[in-house]
Amino acid sequence: MSDPRSTDPGPSETPSPVASTMRAGTRSTLVGAMFLMATSAIGPGFITQTTSFTVQLGVAFSFAILVSILVDIALQLNVWRVIGVSGRRAQELGNLVLPGLGWVMAALLGIGGLVFNVGNVSGAGLGLDALLGLDPRIGGALSALVAIGIFVSRRAGVAMDRIVVVLGLVMILLTLYVAIVSQPPVGRALVNAVLPEQVSILAITTLIGGTIGGYIVYAGAHRLLDSGVTGEENVRAITRGSVTGIIITGVMRVVLFLAILGVVSTGAQLDPASQAASAFQAAAGEVGLRVFGVVLWAAAITSVIGASYTTVSFVTKSTVSQRTRTWLVVGFIAVTTLVYVLIGTAPSTLLVFAGAFNGILLPVGIGVLLFVGWFRRDLLGGYRYPRWLLVVGSVAWLLTLYLAVNSVRPAIALFS
Repeated sequence: MSDPRSTDPGPSETPSPVASTMRAGTRSTLVGAMFLMATSAIGPGFITQTTSFTVQLGVAFSFAILVSILVDIALQLNVWRVIGVSGRRAQELGNLVLPGLGWVMAALLGIGGLVFNVGNVSGAGLGLDALLGLDPRIGGALSALVAIGIFVSRRAGVAMDRIVVVLGLVMILLTLYVAIVSQPPVGRALVNAVLPEQVSILAITTLIGGTIGGYIVYAGAHRLLDSGVTGEENVRAITRGSVTGIIITGVMRVVLFLAILGVVSTGAQLDPASQAASAFQAAAGEVGLRVFGVVLWAAAITSVIGASYTTVSFVTKSTVSQRTRTWLVVGFIAVTTLVYVLIGTAPSTLLVFAGAFNGILLPVGIGVLLFVGWFRRDLLGGYRYPRWLLVVGSVAWLLTLYLAVNSVRPAIALFS
């Protein structure tokens, strides 16, 4: 019999090696999911949008960045929590809410993901062009082979998690270097974050759509499902991951904004054909151009990985074997790369239509998940969903309706 006065915690309080390994594995998966979501958002379009709005709005763009981050957090918190606690993918929940709705969501995401992935491969080619002077089509094809290599590796999940983390950190650190060199007016940017000289609703809605639109908002949550990090017992980890993923994206947005702002504030004229590349070059010379090449390539290749993984997870059932899904991902990358090699880029008309599909999917998908949180506790295993979180998410969801209207208008305009 043990001495009751003993300070020995006893074997029951000592974490077992298995438990420690599980916790370490969960942390690793969570970090990978956060960066998969973040780097999926940080693609070629992300760089183009941020640069364009910085040129247009100057220091006032900081307000749009702050507002978009807050809205993104409100939506992402709900998406990750509903998917994570239910243990079901978004389209599966859609089919349970209304039979067939999930497959409509999958069709919209599949079309958008296919077209935008052509743009991602194109961005990878342009990145290698800026870095090494390589022909963009050759660079795009080589980049696609790198992405395929990751998915067919023996430990594809671990490889994907690690590559998105490493490349995500590389993008942030290199862009931070350019931001420091360009010497932006940080003080004025901070003031404008709360007291903007002008407010652009277009900038805010565009940033929200670019950060969590289409497949992006589901990327990290679906990765957690495939790794087994689900259920009410993992709510804290799921919540932390969803917020951190948006913050990582926000950090990249801020440092890129500051890097471009430093150049723009000097009155430098950027090349309309490639504003971001010319800004990096103006800030740090030839080194800056090479840095831009690395950043663009990293942004594009991680978006290829994120788009391919999430699109396939959306258009297949969870019962489909991992081997089948792997080859579907490989086929998805191969098809989008072939399209790029043949035509050189994603046709602008298709990009407009893909944007419209993503704009429609955003309120539909998030609406389904909020409905589950409000009314379908049975799908959450009896979990008592925080009402305050649903209210905040529902308010933010109204903005996605505005996004949907704005994304459909350009598509209609093509026929007018």
